[in-house]
Amino acid sequence: MSSDHAEKACQLFAGGLNCSQSVFAAFSDITGMDCDLALRLSSSFGGGMGRMREVCGTCSAMFMIAGILYGLGESYTHEEKTEHYKRIQELAALFKEKHDTIICRELLKGLKVTSTPEPEKRTEQYYKVRPCIKFVRTAAEILDRYIAENPPSQK
Repeated sequence: MSSDHAEKACQLFAGGLNCSQSVFAAFSDITGMDCDLALRLSSSFGGGMGRMREVCGTCSAMFMIAGILYGLGESYTHEEKTEHYKRIQELAALFKEKHDTIICRELLKGLKVTSTPEPEKRTEQYYKVRPCIKFVRTAAEILDRYIAENPPSQK
């Protein structure tokens, strides 16, 4: 398993991908998902779901990756569903330990951000003031640690 997912995710974000795409695509080697499909699937979750500033896109990416690696298919027990939701809540709690919340607008408090559909241009100034790359790194590091401690079963 690669431990450079955080670096890869940060590079993808610095290259212009949204927060969710950056984390989700960085783990393509583990999820087995084609990179283009990974980018398309996660594209809707940037900016707290389509810039609505709801759940941070990095957290959405973590949860989607956890679903691919540990999730439930068509048939599962009540206990398995409970365990999976417990896993998602654990990942969220680990993120909250570092950043107090998983809500985009709360993570960006103090910055002038809007929920308009038009994304901000990725300028040097954007990267100077925007803390999102920290969240990208945190989510990838949490997932790397979680996966190392909880190897997914081969499906």
